Formats: sequence, structure tokens, C-alpha cells
Amino acid sequence: MRAEMREKIIITCEAKIVAKGSNVGLSFYAFFANKNDEPELLMEVAQWWIMEMRLNHFEKAEKIKFLVLAL
Repeated sequence: MRAEMREKIIITCEAKIVAKGSNVGLSFYAFFANKNDEPELLMEVAQWWIMEMRLNHFEKAEKIKFLVLAL
């Protein structure tokens, strides 16, 4: 996964945790705008989320942050 995407995921997870608590869940769509302006990047994250990590549609933000930091 691209370094700038890893950074965006970590920042988004941290913001969600601060705003909604450590139990907040999110999907990979949380890292993108509500329009499909970066389809290749969206598919890259979807590939990692679904095929590589075998994650559910919604996962805890803390778990996602931990997984991305381990990359």
C-alpha cells in the first residue's frame, strides 16, 4: 500500500477514535470522499482490506491502525 495512503488511514483512525471513542468501527470507504475520484487507490485499499487481511466490512479503528502501522 502506498505510504501516503497508510498515513491517511492512520490519521483517519486516530481522528475517529478521538471523536467517537476506542470502540468506533469503520469501513475502508471511510478513507475516501463520497465520490469515486481515485478508483485505483480505492481498489488498492479494498484489495488489502478484503483479500489480503480478510477483514469484515466494519472493523474497529484501533485494529486497522495497528495493522497499518505493522506494514
